Amino acid sequence: MQVKKVLSYGGIAFAAYYLLARPSEAATAVKGAFDSVINAADSLAQFVNNLA
Repeated sequence: MQVKKVLSYGGIAFAAYYLLARPSEAATAVKGAFDSVINAADSLAQFVNNLA
């Protein structure tokens, strides 16, 4: 349980550092992740529509 907590805090610290050190790259990464979610949702909607 302790290792999980340390890794979680480490991940949060890394994300905060990345956001503060390289804000434009962080924004690009977030935009890319959001675009991936949108594309996945669109693909799922097309799949469901093709079933009907």
